[in-house]
Amino acid sequence: MKQILKTLSVYYVAYFILLMLMLGMLYAYPKVELHLLLNSCHSNLQDTIFKYYSMLAEWPLYVLALLPLAWKKKEITIFFALCELSGGAMVQILKRIFSAPRPVSVFDNYPDLVLPLVDGVHMHHSNSFPSGHTSTFFIFFTCCAFILAYHYLRQANRHDLRTQILFNLLLLLLLALAALGGYSRIYLSQHFLSDVCVGSMIGVTIPCLIFHLCKNKVLELNLNETK
Repeated sequence: MKQILKTLSVYYVAYFILLMLMLGMLYAYPKVELHLLLNSCHSNLQDTIFKYYSMLAEWPLYVLALLPLAWKKKEITIFFALCELSGGAMVQILKRIFSAPRPVSVFDNYPDLVLPLVDGVHMHHSNSFPSGHTSTFFIFFTCCAFILAYHYLRQANRHDLRTQILFNLLLLLLLALAALGGYSRIYLSQHFLSDVCVGSMIGVTIPCLIFHLCKNKVLELNLNETK
């Protein structure tokens, strides 16, 4: 486990920086003002991109998690499934506990403020905290990072500097894709930054816990093979 986390250090350090930025913004700005600040630049192109990118967390990512079955890698699909089920359960429990209103409901109390909305997006009004879509995005791409790191370690004796740089760039790309999914929820005014922040925390923590608990059972991963 220590080997995996060390290999993923770029991913988790970059996420920690992103998390500090989010927490800093949450501390510096009131919720409504911050939402308008983050949601101030709309265009037809961005509306289309974020509308459909956000939808990836509704079912396409789950379909992608089934692809390893085609190569008889059922342990990878089981890993994805355990992470998504655990994260989904945690998100739903928190949603029921807090029952926080969505942005469209909150902005009803501010008639002088205009909330940018995207045509064709069905708006939700309740259970805002935390963001389930964000959790799904971060769980999926963090799982991908763990699988990538595992296979990277298995070939550690064949790596040169160029391969290490490419590997770290791929990790940053995975994190960027997850963060883009989280931001799409703010852009579509389905969630506040606080919802996205906690959803991302769930998304990066659950795969780490599941991997630690199941690496030698469900996943059948043994890094001793790399020695």
